[in-house]
Amino acid sequence: MPFVAVVESGVPPGSIDTFTVVSGLFGGLALFLMGMDRLTKSLRLLAGDRMRGILTRLTTNRFAAAGTGAGLTAVIQSSSVTTVLVVGFITAGLMTVQQSVGVILGANIGTTVTAQIIAFKVTRYALALIAVGFVVRFVSKNDSRRAQGGLVLGLGMVFFGMSVMGDAMSPLGDLAGFQDWMAGMSNPIAGVAAGAIFTAVVQSSSATTGVVLALAFEGLISLEAGIALVLGANIGTSVTAQLAALGKPRAAQRAAWVHTLFNGIGVLIWLPFIPLLATFVEGIGGDLARQIANAHTVFNVVNALLFIGFTNQLAALVERIVPDLEVEPLVQPRYLDEGLLVTPDLALARSRLELLRLAERVRRMLADSLPAVLSGTPGELAEVEAMDDEVDALYGSIVQYLGRLSTAELGSRASSELFQLMEATNNLEAIGDIIETNLVQIGLTRIENDIVVSADTTEFMNHLHGEVLRAFDLAILAVTQKNEAAAREVLSMKRSINTLARKAEAHEAERLVADEPNRIASYGFETDLIAHLKRVFYFTRRTARVAVPVEERSRG
Repeated sequence: MPFVAVVESGVPPGSIDTFTVVSGLFGGLALFLMGMDRLTKSLRLLAGDRMRGILTRLTTNRFAAAGTGAGLTAVIQSSSVTTVLVVGFITAGLMTVQQSVGVILGANIGTTVTAQIIAFKVTRYALALIAVGFVVRFVSKNDSRRAQGGLVLGLGMVFFGMSVMGDAMSPLGDLAGFQDWMAGMSNPIAGVAAGAIFTAVVQSSSATTGVVLALAFEGLISLEAGIALVLGANIGTSVTAQLAALGKPRAAQRAAWVHTLFNGIGVLIWLPFIPLLATFVEGIGGDLARQIANAHTVFNVVNALLFIGFTNQLAALVERIVPDLEVEPLVQPRYLDEGLLVTPDLALARSRLELLRLAERVRRMLADSLPAVLSGTPGELAEVEAMDDEVDALYGSIVQYLGRLSTAELGSRASSELFQLMEATNNLEAIGDIIETNLVQIGLTRIENDIVVSADTTEFMNHLHGEVLRAFDLAILAVTQKNEAAAREVLSMKRSINTLARKAEAHEAERLVADEPNRIASYGFETDLIAHLKRVFYFTRRTARVAVPVEERSRG
């Protein structure tokens, strides 16, 4: 029994209820796309860091790269996700453009798995899958189990959407105008154009493939027309990739161009051979839907084999099409790829790397600040102050990125990690502000009041400053490498830092009663310096605390 009744009683023979057909087609398409979205999100949550591990273990072997791209895309059911992962690794310097070409070629093969699954026509199980997936997702407390339920729910929605579309379009077979229009799709250029336009509109090549297979299930399309539409979908998804890359880093634009050139040139090569491809898949056997799915697979596999020998040339070509910018901004995020926001584990890993860049700039400020404060010129103090511009820029980018990531569907572990990174980022920015505002200001006060810092005081300050720097290095190691031992060492330094500060303060108190010039001004300058270094340690210690288990933080 069909899921929807698309022909109402009383409708004259040879005509159709347009509203029912249109609403059934687009309602079924919406269910299909929602199911694909749920399926993909659940697979990302289940894959987690394993996707990163697979890609980072790639070698320069182009066949290994293509195999990895195909396997990964077959698992996560989205070549777009694979592409954005690749872009992130290129940006991070973990993968070359040449390696990315192989992965993208393989990703196109992986996408054909969707069509192969749909071609089994398991729509009769759609509602059962939806029911089971819903129960598992909303009853389970475990993040992994909930993701598994979401996967089954998404798969059921994909099949249900396919059934709704098929039932909605079934009456079209009796419509002469529709038959003529579908016959026109057998013209390769017309079919490819229609498939490309439809895919560009709905932003999903899987949706186009789903509609084509739904037509095939109802016997409303010829094999050659189905092949032409599916080939057009490959061009349409390239347009989507180009739009997604607008305003993105140059690596993202190059990856989009690899995708575009591969699919565009591949379709042009196959246009004259669509009848030959149709004959070939007919020989393999299966119903019409299976033949179209097989043609989709053959197209992408053969294309990958044709292009695999030219990965270096293709990489060089896209670098010519998208050259490096002649002038780069002073500082910009290197690892914060917007495309990775849909894959929280990878986005968090990229955020951690960007946090390390922020920490390196704050550390340089901290290291350079003491010599400038104790004996530097106004120009040297201004240089330290100017470093905070880069700190503020990176801080803003990281916080904004983490804020957008917080709206994604996160498991409990990912949520905890996100808030830890947010706290560490805020602490680093606070340290930068202490250096820019407070330390620089007391350095200028020293110059204005002609204060000369004694050798003994310089030694005390260097010792305290050195310990604060050591604590800072350990805290950054703790956060960026998840090193609990380093974090605990920072927490244990509180007593030694306080002891050093008290010794320095006692030394300053002794000098206060000594017969020295500017002793009041010197005392105020030096005690302020000690207080600001202790504040730096306070935020350093807070940074380290995020790397230890929650139950230890109250004790640390």
